[in-house]
Amino acid sequence: MGFHQISVKVNGNDEVVTVSSNMTLLRMLRESLALTGTKNGCAAGECGACTVMLNGEPVNSCMVLAVEVDGQEITTIEGLAKDGQLDIVQKTIIEKGGVQCGFCTPGMLISARALLNRNPHPTEEQVVEALVGNLCRCTGYSRIIESVQAAAERS
Repeated sequence: MGFHQISVKVNGNDEVVTVSSNMTLLRMLRESLALTGTKNGCAAGECGACTVMLNGEPVNSCMVLAVEVDGQEITTIEGLAKDGQLDIVQKTIIEKGGVQCGFCTPGMLISARALLNRNPHPTEEQVVEALVGNLCRCTGYSRIIESVQAAAERS
């Protein structure tokens, strides 16, 4: 197993990280950069708890090798708030009660932000489609969907 030094922009900060050939992006974020908001749910790309944005597009970080992100830009849940102000999707999920245990929340919010970045005024169907890869065992999704729609209305 080899080691590689990669350069990556994470939440607007330039980072240089030494990673093994088989290290996932998820492990790099959590273990090398101490960004533990990204959760390890299934480690198989099925639950969406580890969703981050890679160059603006949502990806399951458990399915991406860290060496593949050399020169790329990553946004994690820690990068959504700007200048101490929560992102609108963070605010509305709190207001609408879309959080219970919170384990799925980072991935849901990243997927929602990615949707609103490419489509500021999605239909309910488009919100559901954007969140389809994110599993929640607590809320039944309705409040999460309402949260994203409220964020879109305020944007």
